[in-house]
Amino acid sequence: MKKVIFNPLAIILMVAFTSLACSSQYPGFDKSDTGLYYKLYKLSKDTIKPQTGFWVSVDMRYSAKVKGKDTLLFESKTQMNGAPVRFQLPPSDYKGDLYEGFRMMSPGDSATFIINADSLFLKTFKMGQRPAMIDSNSVLHFYVHLISVDSPEKMKKDEEIALKKYIDDNKITTPPTASGIYILESAQGQGIKIDSGCMVKLHFIVSSIDGKQIFSSYDHPEPLKFVFGQRFDTPGVEEAIAKMKKGGKAKVIVPSKMAFGEMGRGSIVPPYATLVYDVEIVDVQTKADYEKEVADMKKKEEQKKESAKNDESILRQKYLKDNNITVKPTASGLYYIEKAKGTGTQAVAGKRVKVHYTGTFLDGKEFDSSRKKNQPLEFTLGKGQMIKAFDESIALMKVGGKATIVVPSSLAYGESGSGSIPAYTTLVFDLELMDVQDVKPVQVKN
Repeated sequence: MKKVIFNPLAIILMVAFTSLACSSQYPGFDKSDTGLYYKLYKLSKDTIKPQTGFWVSVDMRYSAKVKGKDTLLFESKTQMNGAPVRFQLPPSDYKGDLYEGFRMMSPGDSATFIINADSLFLKTFKMGQRPAMIDSNSVLHFYVHLISVDSPEKMKKDEEIALKKYIDDNKITTPPTASGIYILESAQGQGIKIDSGCMVKLHFIVSSIDGKQIFSSYDHPEPLKFVFGQRFDTPGVEEAIAKMKKGGKAKVIVPSKMAFGEMGRGSIVPPYATLVYDVEIVDVQTKADYEKEVADMKKKEEQKKESAKNDESILRQKYLKDNNITVKPTASGLYYIEKAKGTGTQAVAGKRVKVHYTGTFLDGKEFDSSRKKNQPLEFTLGKGQMIKAFDESIALMKVGGKATIVVPSSLAYGESGSGSIPAYTTLVFDLELMDVQDVKPVQVKN
């Protein structure tokens, strides 16, 4: 089966010497037999050149014509926090493409390549069309500095050497497991065996083999939790956790084949990287205990909702009585109390309305206000874009009108609630209709 090489470079760029004949179309550039225009400079003495499947690190920027002006579209030093672009070199997508240019270079070399925009976006990036911002019949200039080139074989060998050195330097005599990981227990835990379905709480620190810290759960307020048997981190550390118990601590050395392998993990973990974990098991629940806890929590939540559902009507009636509200509810249950009659345009379904509002709970506590944001709410009336109560009540108003509405949860956020608003909560809104406009039709360009 032909090996397919993942192409992260294309994702990064979208975010966002065969012939020495001088090119007359682009003065100062040479043109390869395949049609690639290039200019090589700062040539290194290194002779290695990247091949398909090799990992390369580059500093790079590229520019294109946007509305007739040269525009910088990407620069790795600024847009990747100073980190180089690192990727596995894929096969060429067509003769004279950017990847052919990379294969011309050696570590330390710099170069400029001129790439046809349509070929780049349609063939290399597999896009349906060239981005509209890029001028038609234009080219992109890629400025590339090749930092390093590594073959997969060399990276594997380097990992083996680094791992052996780490084992020797730290005088580790514990043999690896069958999978190749090392488990160095520093505190023996007690309690139940960690099995599939157990809830595990733990802290861990992940470091590279040279001691650079990559992640620490101690930076978080609570231990991490996961159900054992579900994917949590790397297969290597999960294997080690299965051998530990509550209170146990261990250092776990995980070669790349049991970690993130030949691909690594983005810019955080490079390919073929051995990782070192410092693991502490804080707590372990059996599958039965965990499932019971989840069921109890769900039951309590349902009971809380049921209580809120039963209390809502009582609390709403008390609010109406305490505030001397005597208006009858509409058929939907909405209480509409007009404060000022508007004299402007009537709000009707399908119109674009602009509304100021303040929302409070029945106890008067405010939870949201467009007035404090100094930005009226705008939406198309009658399209279900807002809660049902807004569509119903604003349709009763004219521009300049003001009203208070008492909104049962069935016309607001119902049995689920929303953010700081609990389930089955009656809300109160003070509304002011600022404007009503026709909805502008969408202009479709051919």
